[in-house]
Amino acid sequence: MASNSKKSPPRTPRPLLLLLAAFAAALALSAIGLGMLAKMKPGASVSAVGGPFALQTGDGRTVTDRDMLGEPFLVFFGYTHCPDVCPTTLAEISQMLTALGPETKLKVLFITIDPERDTPKLMQQYAGSFGPNVIGLSGNRAAIDNVMKEFRVYARKVPEKNGGYSMDHSAVIYLMGRDGKFLHAFNIQRPAEDSAAELRRLL
Repeated sequence: MASNSKKSPPRTPRPLLLLLAAFAAALALSAIGLGMLAKMKPGASVSAVGGPFALQTGDGRTVTDRDMLGEPFLVFFGYTHCPDVCPTTLAEISQMLTALGPETKLKVLFITIDPERDTPKLMQQYAGSFGPNVIGLSGNRAAIDNVMKEFRVYARKVPEKNGGYSMDHSAVIYLMGRDGKFLHAFNIQRPAEDSAAELRRLL
């Protein structure tokens, strides 16, 4: 005798749901950042993105824009308490660095948007977990606000019920040239070898 009960649709595994949610969030936040870049004044050059900065590493060094001259580099803004987009993006960057090989000179600056919680030491520890070429940078609020303005970064504090807060922020990866000028928003959401291939042409 045939059963009239309907079969429930197969459930998507929870890890996959979390991965898809993080990917969707990354796309949305990247779109916000790219939208901000697109709103530059008519006639403004992409070289207007970026500018002078002086930020601190966990071992007490000051890294400036002048220190980065001579080799292309990537810049990504985020924070260590980020639940999904930042660790997902940094993991993709780490995979790309692995594809480039152990001898790569490419540096990645991970700059906090949340200096009140992200001390230089914490940024060093967090960024270092994604590879030695990922450099965590922090500074005082004024210094962070300045570099965010120069790179046209969107960030907004979102209060939480427990009294804490999270941060909404854009998730653009900035590809900077040997002269320290902005080239374009770098696409990391593709196979690591494809990302590495684009950078090999520059390095």
